[in-house]
Amino acid sequence: MGSTWGNKFKVAIFGESHGEGIGAVIDGLPAGIDIDPERIQQELNRRAARGNPLATPRKEGDRIEILSGVFNGKTTGAPLAGLIRNENTRSGDYAKTKDLMRPGHADYASSIRYHGFQDYRGGGHFSGRLTAPLVFAGAVAKAVLRAIAPEIAIGSRIIAIGTKEDQKIKNWKEYEALTKGFINPEFPLYTPELEATMKQEIIAAMEEADSVGGVVEGFVTGLQPGVGNPFFESIESRLAGLLFSIPAVKGVTFGAGFEIASRHGSEVNDPLAINGSKIETLSNNNGGINGGISNGMPVVFQVAFKPTPSIGKEQQTIDLKKMAAATLSIQGRHDPCIVVRAFPVVEAVTAICLADFLI
Repeated sequence: MGSTWGNKFKVAIFGESHGEGIGAVIDGLPAGIDIDPERIQQELNRRAARGNPLATPRKEGDRIEILSGVFNGKTTGAPLAGLIRNENTRSGDYAKTKDLMRPGHADYASSIRYHGFQDYRGGGHFSGRLTAPLVFAGAVAKAVLRAIAPEIAIGSRIIAIGTKEDQKIKNWKEYEALTKGFINPEFPLYTPELEATMKQEIIAAMEEADSVGGVVEGFVTGLQPGVGNPFFESIESRLAGLLFSIPAVKGVTFGAGFEIASRHGSEVNDPLAINGSKIETLSNNNGGINGGISNGMPVVFQVAFKPTPSIGKEQQTIDLKKMAAATLSIQGRHDPCIVVRAFPVVEAVTAICLADFLI
């Protein structure tokens, strides 16, 4: 399986949704980086479903156990391993339907790829449960960035839930204020008045035994110009690759995204200007990146999440064992909208990518 990533900051994730535990091993860390377990736990708590009525009923403690690589609160330079034990599994929810392939899920593709030996419970290694180790690795990456590039700040916000959209940010300088926090950090919106409307979009889908998707915008401020490379090692190609590793991600765009294709160069070329001793652009349609390299403006990107494929509404499928048509209605515990828990994961993989560039 392709569960290892990185050139310098190397991350390997392991585990299954209903196995004994999940976790990550991080290699390539500099020695002497401060590791605060409470700060790491705070990041994991942001991703967790506890107390969120719009998330899965499955409640996990997500307590991280650091097994190696840290001594007296600092990295040793050896591989850092973290384990999160699964505590609230109900594997019986999947036994009756293990041969029924969930439409939109990895069930069929993974069964063919691994000849039926994959762990099917809760999606196994393909589950969104594996985003917890990504958040753990991202929290460690943020610790690295605080040590080697403290001017960098990483943030995210919800910009769409279903058909309900928040407004676009045209002045790139506003992102610097957003990295300091939102009115409701558990539902980060540029326009907080939209919270009730967006939540109602999720509730309406739940009432129909259905699910809904959405879009998260990630952003990085304080990244100096000149980071990155052209072509295969560009910021866009490497960060997009990591973002697509998050389960349910189906689209990634940078800056003005697809909208840039329908406009003239004179409208989207981001004119350059001098502000004191700094060089800035008057707009940020290219999302802070030119030629795969940072230009000093905020790196801005959008991540589209599909609706959760596991839904209670009856769907047409097949029984793979019988090779016959079937119908399926999922009765397990699933998120009606992944977006409300995904934005910390977007931040985490962004931190991982930047740490790999900057170490």
